[in-house]
Amino acid sequence: MGSAAPDSARLDAGTGLVEKAEQLARAIAMRDVVLFSGATTGIVYVVGKAAHEAGCFHVGISPASNQQEHVDLYKLPLDACDTLVYTGFGLKGRNVVLVRSCDVVLFVAGAMGSLNEFTIAHDEGKIIGCLTGTGGVAAEADYLLQKFGKRAATSRVFQSSDPDELLDQCLQST
Repeated sequence: MGSAAPDSARLDAGTGLVEKAEQLARAIAMRDVVLFSGATTGIVYVVGKAAHEAGCFHVGISPASNQQEHVDLYKLPLDACDTLVYTGFGLKGRNVVLVRSCDVVLFVAGAMGSLNEFTIAHDEGKIIGCLTGTGGVAAEADYLLQKFGKRAATSRVFQSSDPDELLDQCLQST
């Protein structure tokens, strides 16, 4: 989960965000896991495409009802996923399907859509991993949990600036 702004080069803006996303993609591809994403653009696309190219099976969960709507209405790519699941539920509905399909929910940067995914993951008791040093929702987990977290929630949140360490922490908790 993360920033879907379409211009990932602009997202990077000298911060190393794209490099960090590619490191995460390689770390994901080195493990025996299936990657789920929102089949979208931006930094999510960077991670998905790089993981896919490194041999990870990548399932995209689309907000669209079909391929034409995915491309024409939502302006989303087709080349980063091994398969696409068309939900027809729009962006917020897609987020519920996406998060509920995951054992571990990872965040790289992220804005409002990622905030929605974070709250769903928290409410669903998911293992949450935040790649620190990437900004956005991933950088605000402590604040969000302290300010708005449910005391009885069963989610577990891990944070690290190192993609391998973050994945190890999350996967050891499954």
